[in-house]
This record gives sequence, structure tokens and C-alpha cells, in this order.
Amino acid sequence: MGDDRDEESPAPDSRAPWERPLARRDYRESRPPGHVPPAHRRHPEPTGDPYDPDRTEVIEPVAATPPPPAAVPQAVGATRAARSATDRRRSRKRMRVLGRTLVTLASIVALAATGTVWGYLRATEGKLSQVSALDTESDDIVDALGQLGDETYLVVGTDTRAGASGEIGAGTVDDAGGARADTVILVNIPADRSRVVAVSFPRDLDVERPQCEGWDNDTGTYTGEMFDSAYGDKLNATYALGGPKCLVKVIQKMSGLKIGHFVGMDFAGFETMVDQIGGVDVCTTAPLVDGILGTIIADPGNHRLEGRRALDYVRARHIEAEGNSDYGRITRQQKFLSSLLREALSGRVLLNPGKLGGLVDAFTRETFVENIDTRSLLSLARSLQNVDAGAVTFLTVPTAGTNDWGNEIPRTDDIDAIFRAIIDDAPLPGEERAEPIAPPADAPAEAPTAVEALDPSEVSVQVSNASGISGSAATTADSLAVYGYQILSVGNYTETTYDTLVRFSPGNESEAATVASSIPGAVLESAPGLGGSIEVVLGSGAPASINAPAVVGTPLDATPQQIGSAPEIEIPSDLAVVNAGDTTCT
Repeated sequence: MGDDRDEESPAPDSRAPWERPLARRDYRESRPPGHVPPAHRRHPEPTGDPYDPDRTEVIEPVAATPPPPAAVPQAVGATRAARSATDRRRSRKRMRVLGRTLVTLASIVALAATGTVWGYLRATEGKLSQVSALDTESDDIVDALGQLGDETYLVVGTDTRAGASGEIGAGTVDDAGGARADTVILVNIPADRSRVVAVSFPRDLDVERPQCEGWDNDTGTYTGEMFDSAYGDKLNATYALGGPKCLVKVIQKMSGLKIGHFVGMDFAGFETMVDQIGGVDVCTTAPLVDGILGTIIADPGNHRLEGRRALDYVRARHIEAEGNSDYGRITRQQKFLSSLLREALSGRVLLNPGKLGGLVDAFTRETFVENIDTRSLLSLARSLQNVDAGAVTFLTVPTAGTNDWGNEIPRTDDIDAIFRAIIDDAPLPGEERAEPIAPPADAPAEAPTAVEALDPSEVSVQVSNASGISGSAATTADSLAVYGYQILSVGNYTETTYDTLVRFSPGNESEAATVASSIPGAVLESAPGLGGSIEVVLGSGAPASINAPAVVGTPLDATPQQIGSAPEIEIPSDLAVVNAGDTTCT
């Protein structure tokens, strides 16, 4: 945040385990007609007073337990060795009992913690402020099938001078009305949950603003007034004019990522949330003095920053020693979030009911979101529980100086390379995660694969445009749908090609060969990571028409004509990177 004075499985049961019924009342009635229980489970018909079989359970008598074996007499005055052996046995027994006790206690604590978390999340259900922001069917999404299972969040910190934010020293509405997106972070979590990548965008980044509907920040609603697209707009001004929808469109077009979740928060909300967890530790090698906000940190070293001072730390933009104020501010924000993450992973927040409850409550009160609820947050937290801080990487969009309007000029090719690496799950600089195991170099060549054509209704297809011709993917998708293929999505590919590719993962040869039978000249390509879906990549030499698929059961050759691999991606060497596991003070 900054000072602007100078400008995709079923949801879990919604009840906690102890709230669920132990057994169905109608379990007896649910038996199929004519069901006869085994002999050892049959009960004699009652005599005397009748009873309700739905409310009375007949318990069979317990078989007599054989008496324990007689103890063997021991000689009095055992030797020292015998006494030592006895002591060791007793010691081992005590340790086993102690071990079981500790495990039991740990289980109870874990259950209580889980219940506490669940209770807090249940209490917040329906309290999150919702806002319209997302466009999950946008043509700007690149390789949507390759992003299947990924979770991508756009997190926005807004600079508004109204209400509580104005009261904490952000300025007044006379300085700047409305709200600006001073902090914009795009967070991607791949389907395998092996890492987290957070990309920060400079507030003054030069962007092409699309046509957008006007946004009223005071009411949190859209005005209905439409504004034409424009070049040379600042990123934060785009939000001020068109709100969350307009900002999502800009970031989605620049990144190609499918943004599935939106979170917004203002100055006051940030301060409240930091206070709820008791502050965050940061380290600085020099005093931090802002030309407008004043002294934030007087002495170098480690400091624990709470609400107001933490807010000043992440939004200060006029620190002479940092040179480029926006990039210095972004680096501080990334280091602050890294420290916050380490704090949470250490258990000081997640295992502290008071802090956790306050944080969840503040989050629901101080944010405005789309496609975020308590169930999805709990599910995400569980899926990330094994991610180490070293696998969380913060990057900053690279720029090449400023133009005449003071806008940061984006380095388009380098930005494309960053997001291609994210979509393809390629390694990133500064990242610390286990490398995938490479196949052996002497792996045998793949033998021809004979399969039979399937019914098109059994085949799920994504159509990606790599032809450079607008609208080709949508037209082809419509033609395939006529023959019964199940169309998952339509989008763009990461690069242009001449050949039309039918890409598939091992195990889906029949599906791929069936699709290829409908596309004259299509090239079969084996590629990992596509799941059970088939991707049709339309090249510039795509056929003019789509044919009817081969008749079900027709023998087809599914031997791949090429093996797909991620293209070589050149990440810029001067990329600004912060690793969340790095505790070095710089």
C-alpha cells in the first residue's frame, strides 16, 4: 500500500465431526426387502411387554471369559541381574504408557485445534462482503487446461482517504478521492500444491485499460456508466475508474492466468489484521525514514511491528535511500508477507485460538471478496499444510524506466516469460522445492499404439488458439460440439504454431485418436499434466472444416508423432525475487 499525496471436488460436510449423528435412525428400514440377518446376528422375539424395535437394541450375552493363567511362583531373593531385567521391563512399560498418554494428549489437542478453526470459520459463514470482479471465461486466459486445478488469487490493497483509512493518517478525500490499487499481488498455487508464487505489480505500471464500467468506491458498486478503452493509463488509476472488474481484466490479459478469486482490503483493514495477530517481525539494515510519514524504524536490526507502524512500513514511498520508491516499497511488502507466513507456519497464529479467532474475524469484517468462502479457505489451508516457506516465491514485474507521464514501462517479453513459467510449472529463480525426477536417458522408444474410436460424448476437449487468427478456437469448438464432443473451455495457447496439435497425457490414447480422426492433418502429441482431457491446439495451418469422427470401435493408430515438452523459458537475470524462507537481514 502507498501514500498518493504526490499523484476448481465436493465440499466437505459443513458440520464438525462432533456435530454429526452417530447413526441413521432409519438404518433398519434401509435394509433391502427380504433381507435376513446372519444367524449370529438374529435376536429372539421379545416376550412380555412389547418394545419398539427402532428404539431398543438387543445385546447378546457376553461369552464367559476364561480365567487368567495361574501365576508362576518366583524364587525369593532373586539375583541382581534378575532385578535389573525386571526394572528394565518396568521402565519400558512405563515409557509405553507415557508414550500412549502423549499421543492421546496430542490427538486431543489436534482435535480441539481443528474444532476451534472449524468453529471460527463456521461463525464467519455469510459475513464476507461480496463484490463482482472475476471473468473466468475470458479469452485472455492462456492454456486454461494447463491451469486446471490451479488456484489463482488477485489480492489488492487499496488507498482510500475516506472513513477509517483517513483517520489513520492516509490523508483526506481533498487530497485524493475514490480509491486506488496501491498493492496488487497475483498469487498462483499449482494443482499439485508444490509451491506458491506471488507476483507484485508496480502501482504506476503503464497499462492498456479495456472498456470498463464506472466504480463507486464509497458504495462498493458499479455505476452503469461505461468508459472507453485507453492507452497509457496507470495500473492504480485503472482501479480508481473501473474498480475490481477493470483491474482483473488488465491483470488477466497481462498474465494469461485464470483469476479465480479476488480479495480487496484498505489501509484500516490491514492495520486491524496485523494488530489481531500481535504484530510481525521485520529486519532492516538501516533506519527507515519516510519524507512524509516520518521515522518508521529509528535503528537497524530486528523489530516487531504492530498495526500502525506495520502499515507505514509497507506503504512508505518517500525513502531517499531506496532510490526507486515503488520497488523499494514492493520489496518491503514482500519481506513483510514472508515474515507473516513464517509466523503462521510456526504455529504462533494457527495454534493460538485467540489470535486465530481475531484474524478470521478481522478478515471477514475488513475485506471484500469474490469466490471466497470459509469452506474454500479451510480446504486451501489443508492442501498447503506441507508447503515449506522456501517453496513460496515473491517476484516483481520488471520494468524499463518511466515514460513522459511517469508510468513504469513494462518489459513485455520478460513478463510473458515469467507467466509462461508459472503456467507451465517451470522452475523460478530463488525457488526452493524438490526437483521432479527426470525419466532415464535410455528409456525405450514408444511402440505403436492401436486403439479403438470412442463415442465423442466420452471425450472432454479444450480448444486453444495458436493460429494468431482471432475467433478460430471458438469456431472450431462449436464444430466439435456438433459431433458430440464435450467442450471444457476455449482460450489461447502460450505461443503460435503452424501444425494443429492434439495433445494428451498417457492413458488417454483412445480419446486423442478419436479427436484426431475429426481434424485432417492433426499431429498427436504426448504431453504430461493434461489429466483426462484432450487439448486441441489450432495452428495457422488448421483445416477449414471439422470432419465427423471415426465410427465407434474403428481401429485407430494413437502413436504420438511428437513428444511435448515445456519450451525453454528464459527468465530475466535481473528479476527482483524474495524467498519466504530467507531470514537473511538485507
